[in-house]
Amino acid sequence: MTRYDVPINELILKTAEELEKMSDITPPIWADFVKTGVHKERPPVQKNWWYIRAAAILQTLQAKGPIGVSKLRTKYGGKKNRGAAPEKFCRASGNIIRKILQQLEKAGLADKAEKGTHKGRIITQKGAKLLGKAAEDLMKEKKITIPKKSTEELPVEFPIRKKKKKKAKKKKAKKRTRKKAAKKKTKKKKAAKTEEKKPEAAAEAPKEESK
Repeated sequence: MTRYDVPINELILKTAEELEKMSDITPPIWADFVKTGVHKERPPVQKNWWYIRAAAILQTLQAKGPIGVSKLRTKYGGKKNRGAAPEKFCRASGNIIRKILQQLEKAGLADKAEKGTHKGRIITQKGAKLLGKAAEDLMKEKKITIPKKSTEELPVEFPIRKKKKKKAKKKKAKKRTRKKAAKKKTKKKKAAKTEEKKPEAAAEAPKEESK
């Protein structure tokens, strides 16, 4: 079971419940009245918001790790209401994210790593197992089933060839219409030439009789 098999919001809440059971992850004293960023007007309403943020960061480590505090601050930032002035983007609190990363590392769910130019934390095998277990429990609760892959051979269709045939028919029809139009033009030209020759012959005939 992976995080792709269940709704991500419900997976984060389920993982937060698992993190509450760990002694290494505990919210500090100031967590009840602190804001999560400058762009926020009030502190979080949820009592277990520290565990929810920790679960969300753990999921981000699995998806985009290695990732550091700076990028996570941008991820959890938002627009600040400045009254009559236009809104401005502000990054989230770095202290909260840093403390959560330290607690996840202490619990053995995250670890420091480098991958090319990227530096930061990645999820450990223990953290991946925790997310997998949460996803499995959520699937059992919600009765979500993964459809099995069928081994039956499906009939092969070639829609491209059909389109080519239609195009070829259209081209042939256009050629026919062009040929017909060209024939009509040549007939009209011949008829116009014959009409021009008739008055000349009629004018020449009376001159011969007068002689």
